[in-house]
Amino acid sequence: MGPRIQVFLLVISIQILVVAAATNSIDVAALSALKSIWKNTPPNWIGSDPCGTSWEGISCTNSRVTVIILAGTDLKGSLSSDIISLSELQYLDLSNNKGLTGTLPSSIGNLNKLSILMLVGCSFFGPIPDSIGSLEELFFLSLNSNSFSGPIPPSIGNLSSLSWLDLTDNKLNGTIPISSGTTTGLDMLVNARHFHLGKNQLFGSIPSQLFSSNMNLIHAVLDNNQLTGNIPSTLGHVQTLEIVRLDWNSLDGSVPSNLNNLTIVSELYLSNNNLSGSVPNLTGMNLLNYVMMENTQLQGQIPPNLFSLPQLQTVVLSNNRLNGTLDVGTDYSNQLTLIDLQDNSITNLTQRTGSNIDLILAGNPICERAGATESYCTVQKPNSSNLIPSNNCASMECSSNKVTSPNCKCSHPYTGTLHFISFSFSNVKNLSYNKALVGSLMSAFLSTQLPVDSIFLSNPVIDVDSYVQFRTQIFPTGQDRFNRTGISGVGSLLNRNPLQLRSSFGPFFFIDESYCCFAGTGKSTNTGIIIGAAVGSSVLVLLLIGMGFYAFYQKRRAKRAAERNPFASWVPNKNSDSIPQLKGARWFSFEELKKCTGSFSEASIIGSGGYGKVYRGTLVSGQLVAIKRAQQGSLQGALEFKTEIELLSRIHHKNVVNLVGFCYEHGEQMLVYEYVPNGTLGENLSGKSRIQMDWMRRLSLALDSAQGLAYLHELADPPIIHRDIKSNNILLDDHLNAKVADFGLSKLMGDVKKGYVTTQVKGTLGYMDPEYYMTQQLTEKSDVYSFGVVLLELVTARAPIHRGKHIVREVKEAMEQSNDAYDLDEILDPRLETTPVGLDKFVVLAMRCVMDSAAERPTMGEVVREIENIIEMANANANLPTPSLSYETEGSIHNPYDNQDSVGYSAGFSALNIWHG
Repeated sequence: MGPRIQVFLLVISIQILVVAAATNSIDVAALSALKSIWKNTPPNWIGSDPCGTSWEGISCTNSRVTVIILAGTDLKGSLSSDIISLSELQYLDLSNNKGLTGTLPSSIGNLNKLSILMLVGCSFFGPIPDSIGSLEELFFLSLNSNSFSGPIPPSIGNLSSLSWLDLTDNKLNGTIPISSGTTTGLDMLVNARHFHLGKNQLFGSIPSQLFSSNMNLIHAVLDNNQLTGNIPSTLGHVQTLEIVRLDWNSLDGSVPSNLNNLTIVSELYLSNNNLSGSVPNLTGMNLLNYVMMENTQLQGQIPPNLFSLPQLQTVVLSNNRLNGTLDVGTDYSNQLTLIDLQDNSITNLTQRTGSNIDLILAGNPICERAGATESYCTVQKPNSSNLIPSNNCASMECSSNKVTSPNCKCSHPYTGTLHFISFSFSNVKNLSYNKALVGSLMSAFLSTQLPVDSIFLSNPVIDVDSYVQFRTQIFPTGQDRFNRTGISGVGSLLNRNPLQLRSSFGPFFFIDESYCCFAGTGKSTNTGIIIGAAVGSSVLVLLLIGMGFYAFYQKRRAKRAAERNPFASWVPNKNSDSIPQLKGARWFSFEELKKCTGSFSEASIIGSGGYGKVYRGTLVSGQLVAIKRAQQGSLQGALEFKTEIELLSRIHHKNVVNLVGFCYEHGEQMLVYEYVPNGTLGENLSGKSRIQMDWMRRLSLALDSAQGLAYLHELADPPIIHRDIKSNNILLDDHLNAKVADFGLSKLMGDVKKGYVTTQVKGTLGYMDPEYYMTQQLTEKSDVYSFGVVLLELVTARAPIHRGKHIVREVKEAMEQSNDAYDLDEILDPRLETTPVGLDKFVVLAMRCVMDSAAERPTMGEVVREIENIIEMANANANLPTPSLSYETEGSIHNPYDNQDSVGYSAGFSALNIWHG
């Protein structure tokens, strides 16, 4: 045997050993043990290398198993103590596997790296082990919809990192644990944001020590238990609260007066208790949307100022002892849609309410007098069949085992029920609100690259526990069914409640129906193992036979790779005839970029996102650059990458970030941009820098970014639709010129006009054109809508979705409420002067940009001209020159290259690379 062959065999042997050792042996043993206990494990759980062969649902870091996501995969069995051998495990989600049963092993407390534990909708029973309090890194704990019994472990109070505690819908009993001299309790969870403890059998009083002023709690959900005693006044000390649910208990006494201090609570549920006294004063709760106090024995007259709360939508005080004259007042909220006062003792009404308000007084003396025919004396049941839009595919028929999606495709949807812990009666009847929910869900799926084509919600009902339920069908994209990875990803995201959904639509959980037909399903049988063993035993023979062909094969392989690689004819020489017209964009070698970033050191990182990381580098010429380095999971095909480079190299405008060059070597894809140092428009509006954002500065930045976008639409060759315009994609250079950035989602306008219809709607929640989402027809007017939202940000300095409301809706409401159509004092950025010159024209322009119909929106060229007119008017009024370029440079400026806000995650999740399918 020749020396070359010996070297080749040695290399192959080493590679085989390396592959065999890709997964830590202890982790292999643990997963193998679980596999032997569980039924219906994924078919590709074969072999002894879960990390190297990418077992479905398993993710690894440095040969250690760190993530297990097998939600909704029909697992059956129990969770044995073998799980504790996975000592590096950080994320465990086995939700919606109803066949998983038994008790939680107490040894689970040994998984000291675990930060997320989700077991929603399984069949676990018995006590929650006290050892769970040893999981010091635990951030997210969701055990709802099982059959856990016994008391809540006091040890949970040790979990100082815990943000989300959800034990809803179990059989837990006992009292709510609080700390004492020898034990811990829930009162020690001062960093927790969510207490979801409803639908259990907890008894005793709500301890006053449970709440304190140093807590960060936003959801206090204790409904549907057996709690007694008074509502503790300490509840009024938790200034961060947004939702309070104490309904369906046996609480008594009066409502504490200091609940009026909870100024950002939007939903207050106290129904079905034994409360006494009068309706509390709630006038300090300016963000209150829903007041639910039915069946509570409250008495006396309703204070008129209750209805003047500016955001109030629903008041339900039925079946109490309220009496006297109902005085709604004349300054009641224009958001008000329902006042339900049936079955009380109200005798008179001072005046009628507006026609948009459903007033219900049935069962009161005012409706018992002879001849009472007023509309408020009858109760009309909502017609839920008309609350959800049809899919408009009536003429389309699918085979008996498939369903028509809203996009008129036949496929097998992932079906289940969304259970909303907080969702008002009035919103159940609000079709536009439900459309917004669908849009937000879609945005969350698309931003995480989950294979979802569309969503259909139907049959909204309010269950016996006052939870709102929507039957939910989620349709796959690209094929007619989901694989296991897709199902697990969808289910895990829903039960993890992404931040933007949680804040806009309240907390919810998802219980699925068993999925019928996983894509690529095959049975893991002994036959497969035997075949694998036979193949393995033949490897050595095949190696010996194939050695003679190795050199020939390598030559052929190199030749084919060159033919497939569209860069093969390119050489790093700008004078080569084979290089397309890149107009200044350089081809950088990997070594050049490695050197200018200090070997891609952590210190050079200035941003990150789903695509990878961005590094700050200094070229040999001294030029500062931002290097966008794609991670392996987000690499494009070579042809797509080449096309993007050719596209970006044609874009040259002072208000568009310039492409300096690119790198395509060693399996790397990197784009090199000019470095833009002064952060994003969004960050500067938020006050995170010390750049002075006065009115003239904002007008100047609006003009800059409008000119950049108009260039893309009207002058670029070929014209481009950006598709992700937002304040965080507008960067400020060292002279405070605004530059449009990030073309990762862009499309050529020519492709669109030729009939291109995107099959995956993409963009950022809050900025996305609703017509584009509903029709999937992309036009340049979709960018105009997004830019209109940016203009409203410039006026208000608020995020597009603020406290559950869209900025467009907020501005419309402010204009409708004011005598002066442009008196926006309530939402105007307080750093601006009271009435900036040109504000009215600026707001009119912004609202034209966000018209529902794309045909009614202006072009970007028209937007540029209108902003120029506003600036000219403002300058003439103030007799000032164009705004100067001076600015303060002290203070921290957040980097402009982060892109985590596109329907992103909270910090607890962003660190985990869980989507590997």
